[in-house]
Amino acid sequence: MKQKDYLKDISEIKNLMNRSSRFISLSGLSGIFAGIYAIAGAMIAYLFLFPEPGEYLTLHSQNFKLLLLVLALVAVLSVVTAYLLTTRKATKNNEKIWDATTKRLLLNFLIPLVTGGIYILIKLGNQHYGLTGALMLVFYGLALVNASKYTLGNVKYLGYAEIILGLICAALPGYGLWFWIFGFGVLHIIYGSLMFVQEKKQ
Repeated sequence: MKQKDYLKDISEIKNLMNRSSRFISLSGLSGIFAGIYAIAGAMIAYLFLFPEPGEYLTLHSQNFKLLLLVLALVAVLSVVTAYLLTTRKATKNNEKIWDATTKRLLLNFLIPLVTGGIYILIKLGNQHYGLTGALMLVFYGLALVNASKYTLGNVKYLGYAEIILGLICAALPGYGLWFWIFGFGVLHIIYGSLMFVQEKKQ
């Protein structure tokens, strides 16, 4: 009987340590919505902003600026939705949304992401457009892997998938949009759905 109590105590201590060192309030629904936003934004860009065959987007063209605006809207909607859903989940579970662990998570996530964003802008400024989609996928994947040690462990698998997809995208120029849709859209929906199912089981 005492051995069972000891095991229970050890399990509870381990759970408390895990909660204190990892941000575990991420919502699966936020991943699903992020994927939907990405697919919707990509379809808008493909239907209305992409050039005709033989034409090219340039840095100073109106359509390129609108494309950046669509990307920014997708990012803002994803972040706001993630914040709202994660806050709701944290409140429901009596967990803090902002503490030292959250700060470490954001720092480790943003360092590769911001570095990649600056590098992509430099490439665009030099009129090198071809690998933009691949670079976005790779640096986003690196950001997920880097931040995974401070949140749910399976986030790193999404990161690995994004990195691999980005490298394949780099090897197959001309299909950047479709790899982007799969990486930021389909993979997010799949990952978010798996997380959501796990949440319901708990």
